[in-house]
Amino acid sequence: MKNTIAGVDLAKEVIQVCTCTNNKVHSNIEMTHCEFLIWLFKSKSMTIIFEACGTSNYWKQRAIEAGHDARLISAKLVASIRQNQKTDKNDALAIAQASQLADIQFIKGKSVEQQQLQSMVRLRELAIKQKTASKNQIRALLLEFNIRVSPKQGGLKGVVESLLEDAENGFSFEFKHALNAAWELHWGILDSIRVYDRCLETTIEEHDDCKRLLKLEGVGTLNAIGLYIALGCADLEVFNKGKDASACIGLTPLQHSSGGVTKLGHIGKTDKNTTLRSQLITGAMAVVNQVVKRAAVTKKEAWIQGLVARRGKKCAAVALPIKP
Repeated sequence: MKNTIAGVDLAKEVIQVCTCTNNKVHSNIEMTHCEFLIWLFKSKSMTIIFEACGTSNYWKQRAIEAGHDARLISAKLVASIRQNQKTDKNDALAIAQASQLADIQFIKGKSVEQQQLQSMVRLRELAIKQKTASKNQIRALLLEFNIRVSPKQGGLKGVVESLLEDAENGFSFEFKHALNAAWELHWGILDSIRVYDRCLETTIEEHDDCKRLLKLEGVGTLNAIGLYIALGCADLEVFNKGKDASACIGLTPLQHSSGGVTKLGHIGKTDKNTTLRSQLITGAMAVVNQVVKRAAVTKKEAWIQGLVARRGKKCAAVALPIKP
């Protein structure tokens, strides 16, 4: 079974498993999640390839636990290999075929710790969007009654509380009750964000890798956790050099080279980890703004000042996270 490869297509309700040996398909069957888990522990050791998608990290961990060589492969690569129409059987076969390409690069996957941190970050990101949406809605609804929010009135909080307490402003009890519910929801979201922040700050103290990342210029709690999730610092040997890690995040320009001519384009707007890249550049911009205000103390600060003089602050902020 050492040369056996199993291509696994994960779905919400069923799992398709295609087993191959020496480029010959032995089986391509559908299993439930329970059946697949039993199959993992009953089967002899083999190479199992999962398409990188939802639940793929979990199943990779279970496959390794069962003694298999489990790996993740890019969904984009599988789509380019798949023959005929998109079905579970064709997908599972394409996964097995793609894994046998020469010099294939597999996706590292995430540990349980990385998954937990990523979940907390995702919860915080959603709460931030909900906070902005609820705040904008309340402001817009009040503006329909020509009630404008200003710092002199205590901001949005002062305006809402004043409106709720005023018994002679002509608003009905039902409207005030609904507005109060919306305001309490907004404050509940703010409380949730504070809880998420405390959880992330507490968790980062338990990770030595995250603590080391905090020493980088422009890297705070969120950026350190983001880098740990994306790169998993304990396994950085998968990158030959620092720029390879930067390319993995999407900080380097897209390349369109041919015929020995190297052509570097722009940084892709929708490629790689756009959220982390944006946060890293924002943190780098804060560093650049401080460095240009004083005399350079280190070689890197002198490099930043020289780059700002030649290309401007924004270009320096993009280049700083790549600089070793």
